[in-house]
Amino acid sequence: MTRGETMTVLVYSDDRNTRRKVTLALGRRPAVDVPFVEYLECATEPAVIEAMDKGGVDLVILDGETAPAGGMGVCRQLKDEIYNCPPVLTLVGRPQDAWLATWCRADAVVAHPLDPRTLADAAADLMRGRLAGRQPA
Repeated sequence: MTRGETMTVLVYSDDRNTRRKVTLALGRRPAVDVPFVEYLECATEPAVIEAMDKGGVDLVILDGETAPAGGMGVCRQLKDEIYNCPPVLTLVGRPQDAWLATWCRADAVVAHPLDPRTLADAAADLMRGRLAGRQPA
């Protein structure tokens, strides 16, 4: 990690309160050993696809409770269509829905109601993995 390095986290939910809870839970830096975070908030599936097509996203957080395009379906689409897709964390409506993460190929899952520590820990783990996979310039 270099001084001033940041990672871009895309947060997708049609509910601005959910997006706010995610950004507050992660804060500027979800753990001391990961870079600072820049957020890209999306409220619609087309906005997610456009942002992902542009590149530069290091972590994707998708709300499975979003309508009409839920985060699970969007996750599956991203994993199917993007070579070396960044890690994806999905938010599910209840803990019993975590099994759906296997279908959509999410890298991590956190259930509503969102616990800030659980969410920050899961995001930081995925960020560490993303950093470890980077090739030196």
